[in-house]
Amino acid sequence: MTKYEKGRIVKGTVTGIESYGVFVSLDEYYSGLIHISEISHGFVRNINDFVNIGDVIYVKIIDVDEEQSHLKLSIKDIVYRQNKRIRKKKIKETSLGFTTLSCKLPVWIEEKIKKTTKNQ
Repeated sequence: MTKYEKGRIVKGTVTGIESYGVFVSLDEYYSGLIHISEISHGFVRNINDFVNIGDVIYVKIIDVDEEQSHLKLSIKDIVYRQNKRIRKKKIKETSLGFTTLSCKLPVWIEEKIKKTTKNQ
């Protein structure tokens, strides 16, 4: 009996992205493909909007080829990310630059020293 069965949800690592789908490695023997039609119910303009190479995601097994050790996978109907990617906001520089830090740093160090010696 194989450890990968149709209908199971397993964790894998994205190893490649092509215009037609996403390659996912599940272990040293098994890999699979998420065809572009199995990424979303809506139109997929750019696969990189959903996954990137190196991402660890959950995938649903929709078919198993034991001879080739290859799986057909889907992320269409499951929560495939444990933690959604947080969009990074661009840091806005101020005219003060590091001036505030250089003024406050000695005060913060002094406060921390007092707090540390007080707790000992």
